[in-house]
Amino acid sequence: MDPADRQAHLDAAIAAAREGGAVALAHYSNLDALTVESKGVQDHVSQADRETEAVIKARLTAQFPHDAFVGEETGADGVDGDRGAWVVDPIDGTQPFLLGLPTWCVSVAYVADGQTQVGVIYNPVTDDLYAGQLGSGATLNDRPMHVRAVSSLAEGLTGMGCSPRTTPQQLGHIAEGLRAADGMYHRCGSGALTLAYVAAGQLIGYVEMHINAWDCLAALLLVEEAGGRTNPFLADYGITGGGRIIAAAPGVFDELSGLLPA
Repeated sequence: MDPADRQAHLDAAIAAAREGGAVALAHYSNLDALTVESKGVQDHVSQADRETEAVIKARLTAQFPHDAFVGEETGADGVDGDRGAWVVDPIDGTQPFLLGLPTWCVSVAYVADGQTQVGVIYNPVTDDLYAGQLGSGATLNDRPMHVRAVSSLAEGLTGMGCSPRTTPQQLGHIAEGLRAADGMYHRCGSGALTLAYVAAGQLIGYVEMHINAWDCLAALLLVEEAGGRTNPFLADYGITGGGRIIAAAPGVFDELSGLLPA
């Protein structure tokens, strides 16, 4: 993918994230009027999720009609073959969103040639925009981001993700190992946003036993472009799959990896 094309996709991702974020924020300001459905235990969807994704998809597919699209709410469209693909979570952190907490975001990634080329995470509540493109670094509100320079888990907070796909035993194993290493855990309810915190040096790492591609591909690129390490999530699970994730400052990546159960 040439630099000019990559930049065009980044600009589009930023615009789409902001436009979708405005739709989500309007609903967030009027939560009592939302229609909410359950997709399972601790898994909800609302009209805000669907409307936000519709706005983002319409904008991106109009500008790039030959690109495929993978959305949490609408699924995969046109992913056959070698086409580039947008991978979108309209509201990552739906539970915090529905509870009136500020820790949710819009996640937009663009994948082509077997790599995530562009990643954008936008928190409409704080108006924080995390953005990056392959080989060009990552920024928070247009200022360069860098992972924290640490050499042990005792030197900061580590994000831990959890979903119904994580067993209590797995979660306990990770938490016990982290505390044994004099570390401390953090959870905000949005994997994408927590990963962005790692890229910004606010957390030193993030682990989760199972996360979906639309929740993390954009933010994983941010971590890598900010100088961090990640497991090969895209190579292992693709743009529609999901699995375990490890992302961290280089000095603690191996130590953090060792905390995950087999």
